Amino acid sequence: MQAMKGETVQVIVFRLGEERYGVDISQVREIIKPSQITRIPNAPDFVEGVINLRGQITTIVNLRKRFGMPPKPIDNDTRIIVVEYNNAVIGMMVDTVNEVKYLAQKDIEALPSIITSREEAKFLKGVGKLPDGLLILIDLNKVLNEGEVERLR
Repeated sequence: MQAMKGETVQVIVFRLGEERYGVDISQVREIIKPSQITRIPNAPDFVEGVINLRGQITTIVNLRKRFGMPPKPIDNDTRIIVVEYNNAVIGMMVDTVNEVKYLAQKDIEALPSIITSREEAKFLKGVGKLPDGLLILIDLNKVLNEGEVERLR
């Protein structure tokens, strides 16, 4: 997270299953409800397809699948967090977006290196401590590697 010591970070809280995740609000372009998703043949399993977002074709990544979780049908709570990454607009599908929270820098702790040293965990930023529990902080710009982003353009 980009905050300096003593500052606070504004995070968007979302859920995948029972787990709560947080992402720095500065990474988020917008949050939308899923619309007509068109499937793409031979796309990676975690790619739900594409949508037309105000005239721009946008790839939708299912974060459940990307994180190795079982898929869940789209429902009224499902949201797409739209991010811009290397001039590509990508939507990250999540179970629900709950709220915006402020986290003090002192309440953010690094993850153990045994977790962050793994390639598939490079997008994990740390753990935020809130009065009502922990929040896994992720960097949405690192959920996909640059090669994957290029293929999804």
